[in-house]
Amino acid sequence: MKQVTYEGLTFEPYITRETIEARIKELGKDIMRDCAGKTPLFLCVLNGAFAFAADLFRACEDIDAEISFIRLKSYEGTGSTGVVKEVLGLHENIEGRTVIIVEDIVDTGNTIARLVNDLKAKNPAEIKIATLLFKPEALQCDVRPDYVGFSIPKKFILGFGLDLNGMARNLGDIYMLKED
Repeated sequence: MKQVTYEGLTFEPYITRETIEARIKELGKDIMRDCAGKTPLFLCVLNGAFAFAADLFRACEDIDAEISFIRLKSYEGTGSTGVVKEVLGLHENIEGRTVIIVEDIVDTGNTIARLVNDLKAKNPAEIKIATLLFKPEALQCDVRPDYVGFSIPKKFILGFGLDLNGMARNLGDIYMLKED
């Protein structure tokens, strides 16, 4: 893996595609165990979680499941705006269902906390959170993901769905901003 540069910032290799794929298979086994006999709705938070959600959904092939998409936005550049905007909403009836929110990253927790509160008003049986990446040091809300791919430090990363102003989502590996 080589370094990559976006908008004048250099990023170093951090987590390889192979490591990500192996971890997603493990998460899939955990979800299939926990959701045996249920038909969960995977709710992918666009745009960042789409790569993770596709692989995680396929890793849960031994259970009946559905997938839907919601779009929220709270980032601009390398930082959170602190304001969560719903761009594309949920159209499925989730009353009495198990909902698995699929996120690319949980850092401050503000976005996921708002989404969980909004979903609770629709009376699901349960809400679980699956995130590829979790920054426990950055957490500002009482949110604990149920399924975590990797706990990472409070650093800016990109690749595998995560972006810098829309770019780098198509990188297969995850990269971390290089410190000077």
